[in-house]
Amino acid sequence: MMKELIETIVKALVDKPEEVKVTEVAGETAVIYEIKVADSDIGKVIGKQGKTANALRTIVKAASSKIGKAASIQINSKPRGA
Repeated sequence: MMKELIETIVKALVDKPEEVKVTEVAGETAVIYEIKVADSDIGKVIGKQGKTANALRTIVKAASSKIGKAASIQINSKPRGA
């Protein structure tokens, strides 16, 4: 459910939503959501001074309290041609 939430938000921010990929890496006490976007969209996801990324992290942290695990996000760009 969290993965779909993140994917929906990020797809609304970028110019190439078809290239958005969210991967969930779950551990015993924490979950990491890796967000991959097109090279040209990385700035849109991070935002000025990281404000968009911080807002996304805040949403994920608040929603993760319901599942009882710590959650964080990692934002990466896809290599060109991938």
